[in-house]
Amino acid sequence: MEVTVKKNGETVIPAGLRKKFKIEEDTKMEVIETSEGILFKPKAKRSTWDLMGAYSHVATPEEVKKELDKLREQDA
Repeated sequence: MEVTVKKNGETVIPAGLRKKFKIEEDTKMEVIETSEGILFKPKAKRSTWDLMGAYSHVATPEEVKKELDKLREQDA
């Protein structure tokens, strides 16, 4: 597979690879220098569930989800 680097360093990741690795617009990519070249690795997206460990003393993930759902209903 071959891609072209544009004037300001931009390149296009082929659609098949974007789909396979779930790379969407605004996906953050980690750039890693290896002995063979450059590796672009999609950074994992974090969910509310991933962040709950820091606040486990405050509420359970289920309680936080209920509260968020209630706040969204109020905003609608």
